[in-house]
Amino acid sequence: MENYWNKEIECMSREDMKKLQDERLVAQVKHVYENVPYYKNLMDKKGVTPDDIKSTDDLHKLPFLTKNDLREAYPYGLLAKPLSECVRIQSTSGTTGKRVVAFYTQNDIDLWEDCCARAITAVGGTKEDVCQVCYGYGLFTGGPGLNGGSHKVGCLTLPMSSGNTERQIQFMRDLGSTILCCTPSYAAYIGETLHEMGFTPDDIKLKAGIFGAEPWTEEMRHEIENLLGIKAYDIYGLTETSGPGVAFECSEQSGMHINEDHFIPEIIDPDTGEVLPEGSKGELVFTSITKEAFPLLRYRTRDICILTREKCSCGRTLIKMCKPMGRSDDMLIIRGVNVFPSQIETVLINKGYSLNYQIEVDRVNNTDTLDINIEMKPEQSENIQAEEKKLASAIKTMLGISPKVHLVPEKSIARSEGKAVRVVDKRKLH
Repeated sequence: MENYWNKEIECMSREDMKKLQDERLVAQVKHVYENVPYYKNLMDKKGVTPDDIKSTDDLHKLPFLTKNDLREAYPYGLLAKPLSECVRIQSTSGTTGKRVVAFYTQNDIDLWEDCCARAITAVGGTKEDVCQVCYGYGLFTGGPGLNGGSHKVGCLTLPMSSGNTERQIQFMRDLGSTILCCTPSYAAYIGETLHEMGFTPDDIKLKAGIFGAEPWTEEMRHEIENLLGIKAYDIYGLTETSGPGVAFECSEQSGMHINEDHFIPEIIDPDTGEVLPEGSKGELVFTSITKEAFPLLRYRTRDICILTREKCSCGRTLIKMCKPMGRSDDMLIIRGVNVFPSQIETVLINKGYSLNYQIEVDRVNNTDTLDINIEMKPEQSENIQAEEKKLASAIKTMLGISPKVHLVPEKSIARSEGKAVRVVDKRKLH
């Protein structure tokens, strides 16, 4: 039995969805051109006016926006509504330069929470559920987005934020939480702690988890599902486009449905900017067609993925994106080889290692070094050197370059309650 929050939209025919997108895009381009001098200037430079955009077929004519533009226009340069009509900001946890600040009208928040309600409903959430939200609250979009979506669905909402894991588990047990929302690395940590406290999945009522905000592999999904006795679902979003809920997984767990009535996706060649045909692997670009305060047109996400319209068993007709396969910017280039941390994670989990690991990249005598620290499980403390060699060989097969592998004692890698710090790049590459 599939659950929908808004069946009319989620199962809309392709023709009707395109008509809706066409109308919304035309209105949005006009809104942005008239109210955002920064973007008007980009359009003028490209020789495009709102009259040139008659449908989504003309989307490719519009200029891209990048994170660089957002930094350059900070704080108010991309605002499309008077500040008096804005009721909230959210901001990214940006690691470099100025933070990205996104603005919301009340309507923007309502639509965003609606998208999160679709995600919660898709994993089986109803007003009978207890939804424990352990994403960070505050400027980070994870907590507020899922919190609002949970309220819309009518779940009893536990606004826990992250941290204090033993208290998380106490509330989970005492209040009978059925849906958990957090980062995958924190879900794994809650699962580990649950077992350390002497409990098993039978001692909690969780049935589903909605996990996002950082990359994770299929192997990690299975690990979390086993640790917590649940089905683990992916959710995708960016502060720049609203937050979590841009796309969400259904019961099929084979990619995330994009809320196309709000966000038009494209896949481009990250080097040339050319739009690629459906089914191609490339960089994901989003255009927000309902955002009022901070509407980004053709925003480059830097996430590498594939879009597909294959029929889904859940009945939704919304286009699907695969799990991002890394990023065109946080991809590591080590000795000329493209390396995604998720490739290393796949090897570790296949070999039965802990999900707690850290990749260290450095440059010694003009040569890149790759060190991988991995926590051992108690039963793995014999023949450490032989194990390290075996792992290094498996990782070399996956990546094409040799790493140095270090098996380290349990709990020696700092735990993260937000996004896990998987990569420490000590090279001075800027």
